[in-house]
Amino acid sequence: MKVVIFGSSGFVGKNLTRSLQKDFEIQELSVRENRWETKIDQETEVFINLIGKAHDNKKKASEEDYYFSNIKLAQDIFEVFINSTASLLIYISSVAAIQEFSAEKPLTENDDCFPVSPYGKTKRTAEEWLQSQTVPGYKKVIILRPPMIHGPGDKGNLGLLYKIISTGLPYPLAAFKNERSFIGIENFNFYIAKIIENRHLLHSGIYHISDNEPLSTTAIVKVIKEVLEVKNSEIAVPKFLINGVATIGDFLPLPLNTKRLQKMTSSLVISNHKINQLLRMTKLPFTAEEGLRKTIKSFRK
Repeated sequence: MKVVIFGSSGFVGKNLTRSLQKDFEIQELSVRENRWETKIDQETEVFINLIGKAHDNKKKASEEDYYFSNIKLAQDIFEVFINSTASLLIYISSVAAIQEFSAEKPLTENDDCFPVSPYGKTKRTAEEWLQSQTVPGYKKVIILRPPMIHGPGDKGNLGLLYKIISTGLPYPLAAFKNERSFIGIENFNFYIAKIIENRHLLHSGIYHISDNEPLSTTAIVKVIKEVLEVKNSEIAVPKFLINGVATIGDFLPLPLNTKRLQKMTSSLVISNHKINQLLRMTKLPFTAEEGLRKTIKSFRK
């Protein structure tokens, strides 16, 4: 089976390409190439769109940058898909399209969407546009909303926590109690392969994918300390002080700002029950903690 991947040069794309090459014939294609649409193999059966402009911590991206990457290119790739012989388009959206910082209960695909950032808003707009299009009966458009994807080669907010613990200093955020959904890159790749192999079990639409178990920041810190073999103490610094430091970090180049603090300390859990039930899956290759441990160990290299 021939699969074309758009956005294969990033962290997720590189890992997904290596994983799918075991079972599929992969074509990596850049939309920066002139007339890229003419270079797609005529026998391609699956399009995977990983392209996206994510959060801009350096505040250099414009609204046009987000629109172009998250909406315009999604539309362009869809139009090529519709006019091709391919039968499946997988579009990688984000949990940010439904909620970005916190939720009182596990989010399902039927919950209302409240994106806040340009990233979340443009991802949601792309979802709505894709769902509004007429798709022939033999074609399917699968929209996936993963939470934060982590794995060897990508540090993100996990890298910040790792740096804090590795200094040997006390962990300062013990006052915050939370649970968040994550997805390790191996489990992400597993979902994509299963969707391709069993697409007859799914209808076009939105699906949440994640590790089966949420993790608290306290549990993440515990794993980091075990990997590092350190025994940092934990300090419950008053929340108002931490919030004050994070606010300063919005204006000065500090390692902590309000967005990072929210992601590290608030609760945001999504339910993957719908897709697991349709794909008849009860177990993923790695538990959330096993995947986390693999990622944390990679930071030492």
